[in-house]
Amino acid sequence: MAAEGQVISCHTVAAWNDQLLKGNESKKLMVVDFTASWCGPCRFISPFLAELAKRLPTVTFLKVDVDELESVSKDWAVEAMPTFVFLKEGNLVDKVVGAKGDELQQTIAKHNT
Repeated sequence: MAAEGQVISCHTVAAWNDQLLKGNESKKLMVVDFTASWCGPCRFISPFLAELAKRLPTVTFLKVDVDELESVSKDWAVEAMPTFVFLKEGNLVDKVVGAKGDELQQTIAKHNT
């Protein structure tokens, strides 16, 4: 697993499943950024997400490219980018659609207990 304080990119379904399992075991809040290389707002929010990851080592941040892992994005009903999915012990606890930094921070604060 990548060091705390980083956004972990999942490039294969196996890597995604591995991170999901680790998240379930750790019981930490997981924030999954469903993104795309061609998505302008995704590129805009990416440095903000990296900064949050540095400041919040108690939260696991994952990044999934919807074109690379299409089946994973379908499993989580991702229809727009960026979509941030909030998971606790494998369960969906919240979702933020769009590059909304304030809403992202508030949602993390709400679930990071």
